[in-house]
Amino acid sequence: MHYRVEPPDQNFTYKPATSECREFDPRSFRWAQTMRLAVEEINKSPNLLPNHTLGYKIYDSCATHVAAQRAVLGILNGPAETPNSVCSGASPVLAVVGDSGSSQSIVVSRTLQPFRIPMISYFSTCACLSNRKAFPTFFRVIPNDDYQVKAIAHLLRRFGWTWIGVVTEDDEYGRSAVQGLLKEIKNTGVCLAYQRMIPKVYSREKILEILDVMKRSTARVVISFAAEGELYPFLREYMDQNITGIQWIASEAWVTASVFTGSEFYPFLGGTIGFAVRQGQIPGLRNYLMSVDPLRYPNNPLVHELWGALYGCSLYPSDSMAQASSQLPPCSGHEPLQEKHSAYMNTSSPRISYTVYKAVYAIAHALHNLVSCEPGEGPFQNSTCADATNIHPWELQQYLQDVSFTISGEEIDFDENGDSIPSYDLINWQRGAAGKIEFVNVGLYDGAREAGKELFIQEDAIIWAGHQREVLVSVCSDSCAPGTRKAVRRGEPLCCFDCVPCDDGKISNERDSIDCSPCPEDYWSNQARTECIPKAVEYLTYDAMGLTLTVVAVVGACLTIVVLAVFLYHRNTPIVRVNNSELSFFILLSLTLCFLCALVFIGEPTPWSCMLRHTAFSITFSLCISCILGKTLVVLAAFTATRPGNNIMKWLGPKQQRVIISACTFVQVIICAVWLITAPPFPYKNTRYQRSRIILECSVGSDQAFWCVLGYIGLLAALCFVLAFLARKLPGNFNEAKYITFSMLIFCAVWLAFIPAYVSSPGKFTVAVEIFAILASSFGLLLCLFAPKCYIILLKPHKNTKQHLMGKK
Repeated sequence: MHYRVEPPDQNFTYKPATSECREFDPRSFRWAQTMRLAVEEINKSPNLLPNHTLGYKIYDSCATHVAAQRAVLGILNGPAETPNSVCSGASPVLAVVGDSGSSQSIVVSRTLQPFRIPMISYFSTCACLSNRKAFPTFFRVIPNDDYQVKAIAHLLRRFGWTWIGVVTEDDEYGRSAVQGLLKEIKNTGVCLAYQRMIPKVYSREKILEILDVMKRSTARVVISFAAEGELYPFLREYMDQNITGIQWIASEAWVTASVFTGSEFYPFLGGTIGFAVRQGQIPGLRNYLMSVDPLRYPNNPLVHELWGALYGCSLYPSDSMAQASSQLPPCSGHEPLQEKHSAYMNTSSPRISYTVYKAVYAIAHALHNLVSCEPGEGPFQNSTCADATNIHPWELQQYLQDVSFTISGEEIDFDENGDSIPSYDLINWQRGAAGKIEFVNVGLYDGAREAGKELFIQEDAIIWAGHQREVLVSVCSDSCAPGTRKAVRRGEPLCCFDCVPCDDGKISNERDSIDCSPCPEDYWSNQARTECIPKAVEYLTYDAMGLTLTVVAVVGACLTIVVLAVFLYHRNTPIVRVNNSELSFFILLSLTLCFLCALVFIGEPTPWSCMLRHTAFSITFSLCISCILGKTLVVLAAFTATRPGNNIMKWLGPKQQRVIISACTFVQVIICAVWLITAPPFPYKNTRYQRSRIILECSVGSDQAFWCVLGYIGLLAALCFVLAFLARKLPGNFNEAKYITFSMLIFCAVWLAFIPAYVSSPGKFTVAVEIFAILASSFGLLLCLFAPKCYIILLKPHKNTKQHLMGKK
C-alpha cells in the first residue's frame, strides 16, 4: 500500500523502532479493493462455491522484503505470538494473492514453501519465479519477464535502436530482467551504453550520479525495469534536472502507473512507450470504488490515508496522527471522488486490477473443483478426492495446476511452471485533456503467435519523445552506407564503430555490412564499391599503339616487296647475281613474312592465333637467318676458294645451300612441332599486373620451348655473326660480309635488349615489345643487307659491274 520506506534512526544508544511506510499508493489500494469486490462476487454467486464463503486478510508489504516477511509470518501465526495449528495440522490459510513486487514474492514464496501454501501473483514478473524447483508453489496471472524482454528486443530491432541505457530497481526483478534482455539482444547488434540501479533506500546522491551518466551518454533510448514506487522519486529528480530528449521504454511495472499522468510529467516523459498487461473488463468496479469513503469506514486507516493522498488533507486534526500531518489542511470526509483522481479511479482500462481479479477467481475455481470432486474421479492416489471439510493447501495447489476457466472472454490456465499465456498491449504516453498523459494502445505482442509475427504496431499512431512524429535515433555510430564496412573501435562495444571503405575488388551492397565480399574472379568493384562489374579486358588491339605497329609492319613488308621487285627487275646485273641471287630472294621473302607475322600479335588472342604467332615468328626468322648463314658461308668460301688447291666451292653449290637452309629451318620446325604437341601456347587471363583489369595475352604454354625457340634463332644469328666477322676484311669493293656483320650485330643487339624488356613489361606492353623486336630486327636486316645494293642499282648504276665489285679499275 506504500512505496517508500523510511528507515529508523540508528544511533545504537537505544532499541531502534520499526521502519515506517510512507507515500500511500492509491493504485495499490485500488488493487486491494478489486480483490474485495471479487471475493464478494464469488460469495454471492449461486454457481461458484455455493454454500461456501471465502474470507480474506490484507497485509501491506510496503514494497520491501522485510515488510513482506513480517506480513507472511503474520498470516501464518496470527496476531498472537502463540503456537498455531499451521505447524501441526491444516493451515487456516489456503492460498495467498500477491505480491506485486518480484523480490517480495520471492521472500513470501520461500516462506510459504515448507507449508506448501500456493500463492498467485498478479504483478511479479521476474523470470526466476518460473523455476519450479526453487518455487514449487508459485503461480501468476501475468506473463514473466522472459516474454517482456523478448517483446522489448523486438521493439529495439523494429525501430533500429542499437545504443541503449538501462535503469532498473535494485532487486531481483531488475537484475533478472536485465539478464534476460542481455540474452535477447545478444548477436542482434544492440549494445548497452550503461546499466544503473536505483537504490532501494532513497539516496539523492546516487540518483544524481545516475542522472549524470544519462546526460553524458549519447544513448537516447532508456529502458527501465522498476516499480513506480522506486521510480517516482527518481523521475522527480530527473525532471528537476531538466533532462529532455530521451525516449523511455517502460516495463509493465510502471507503463500504466497513474501517478505519472500529471501534466507536469508530459514535457519530460511524453512519448514513453512500453508493454502493459492486457486489459480486461471488471463489471461494477467503478461503483465499488466510489462507495469507499471515510464516513463508511471510519476505523479503516487505509481509507483515511487514501483521502490524504487524493486531497492532500488530514482526517485527524486532533489526535496523534495529526502531528505527522500537521502541515496538511483538515478533511471533512464528504469530499467526492472525481475523474481527476485517476490513480485510484482509473477503471476505463483495468490491467493490474484485472490480473488481481483473475487471481481471485483462479483460486475460487480451483476450490470449486476441489469441493465438487466426485468419489473415484479425484487427482490424488487411487483417484481419491480431498476432504472438503479439512482442505490442505497442497491439495488446492494440485487443482490450481489443472484449473481452466474463462473470464471476460479470456481463457485462464497455467503451464507446468505456473505461468499464464503471454500477451501484452503496446502503450504510448500521449498528451490528453488539460495536458495530462493518456495511455494510448498502439499495438500488441502475442507470444502465442508464430515466430516473427508476435509484434504488431500502429506506427502512425505513435507520438515519440518531444512530441515528435519521427522515430528518435539512438545509435553509437551512424549507419555505414553501402560500399563501406564496420570497423569496431578498440575497447568499445560492438555498436561503436567506424565506417571504412571496402578494399579494391570487394563490395558491400547493404547498410551496416560487417565485412566486404570479394568479387568473383572476372569481376571488379565499381568506384562506389557497391557492386561488382566485369573487369575491363585489355589486349593489344588496334588502338593508337596497335595501329602504329600495324602501319610500321605493313610499311616494312611493302618496302621489302619493293626491294624484291627491284632485285627481280635487275636480276641479271652483277650486284644481284653476286653470292647467289636465289639466296637474296629467299631472304627478302622471309623478311616479308617476318614483317607480316607481327600483325598476328595484334588483336584478341585466340587458341589458333596464339599458336600461329609464335610458330610463324620462329620459323620465318629461322628461315631468314638460315638464308643469311648460307650467304655468309658462300662469301667466306668464295674468297677462300681463290687459293691454289682449294676446292671448297664444290661443297657450297646451289643444291648444298638449299640443303643447309632447309636443314637449319627444319630444326626449328621440329622444335615448334614438339612445342605445339606437348604444351602449346593458349589465351590466358592475366590479373597479376592489374587486379582491376584482365590482360588477355598468350601464355607460351611451355617456357622451356619458348626459350629454346629464341635460343635456336640466337644460335643461328651468333654463328652467322662470327662467320661474317671473320670474312669482313676480305678484299673487294663490295664485300657483303661487312653488311652481314652489321646486320647480325643489330639483330643480336635488338634481341638481347628484348629479353629484359619482355620479362619486365606489363600486360599488353609485353606483346608490343615482342612486335617491336620483330620489326626492329627485320628493318635492321633489310637495311643493312639490301640498302647498299639498292643504292648502287638505282643511284650508281655505273658501279654495277663485275670489275668494280671485284675491286679492279
